[in-house]
Amino acid sequence: MSKENRLLKVAPILKPYALEPHFVEEFGRVQKIYTNKGVFALKKINPKHGGEFIRHVQELFQKGYNRIVPIFPTVDGRYAVLHENELYYLMPWLANEEKENRFERHQLLFRELARLHTLSAREITISKEERTEHYEKTLLEWEKENEFLEGFIEACEKKEYLSPFELMFSLSYHDVSQALQFSIKRFKTWYEKTEESEKARMVVIHGKISTEHFLYDDRGYGYFTNFEKSRPGSPIHDLLPFLSRTLKTYPKKSEECIEWIYTYLKYFPFKEDELLLFQSYFAHPGAVIKSAESYYKGQSNKGERKSVQHFQRQYWLLKNTEYILMRIEEIEAQKAQAKAQAEAQAQAQEGAQN
Repeated sequence: MSKENRLLKVAPILKPYALEPHFVEEFGRVQKIYTNKGVFALKKINPKHGGEFIRHVQELFQKGYNRIVPIFPTVDGRYAVLHENELYYLMPWLANEEKENRFERHQLLFRELARLHTLSAREITISKEERTEHYEKTLLEWEKENEFLEGFIEACEKKEYLSPFELMFSLSYHDVSQALQFSIKRFKTWYEKTEESEKARMVVIHGKISTEHFLYDDRGYGYFTNFEKSRPGSPIHDLLPFLSRTLKTYPKKSEECIEWIYTYLKYFPFKEDELLLFQSYFAHPGAVIKSAESYYKGQSNKGERKSVQHFQRQYWLLKNTEYILMRIEEIEAQKAQAKAQAEAQAQAQEGAQN
């Protein structure tokens, strides 16, 4: 699109803001607009999802959370403009120059995410029936996955010659099965501890946490943007997708992921039941099981080599996740031991004084 056409297209959108565009640069769904009153970011979104996320952003501002790229109102007070069946909203354009390395950038992101969750946290009522229904439905799905794994390995063991995929599945079966059993065990423990509870902690979740959605201004302060998928939910719904994307790589012992998780937990500590549920969902080997099911049922159109590669990538994710969970287990055990020792010393000192 030519320079003139871009200006003609954005001019009616910017008119309600009393802005005159001078130059436009396109960055996907975001446009960098140079105007008579400065530089702005104009974002296009689906009108069906427009009003809800703006309400969540305003709610967070009202609660004192100001590390969100602000959304500017029009002259008549609207926070979005509908134009040709598309919804647009306006923000300041942040320089987003990296003043920290990757590790520090993630540390700040997780600290700010914890603050966002802390300020928006509230308790909601969940009936015992709802909790039990969720538990039984999820457990049934996972037990069916376990039955599939056992059936597939039995079929492989009966064969004299295995395909490359079947061979890889056979070699990976123990790890996949162990991960599923760990996930089920944590899930059962969570239910046992919360069966009689009718409360749960909810927060406003960002919905798509990413370093690409955490921008820096010219002073080096970080701000969240892209809140279109924000909604009330459990805090783990922000953490799990981010960790899954980060760990979906070659096998590695990601100590930095441990640091990020515990940076978050320092500012937004999980309750015992929340940590159990986090461990259960985090450990669940859903991606690798789906890959195996797709191959077994003949639903994959990737071919043998690509099916093997896809399964291997999901297996690497499982192993990377396994390491993180093992380290969390170690850290939590050390914390419990230190707490027990401190309590024992306090009791001993109290006894000596008496």
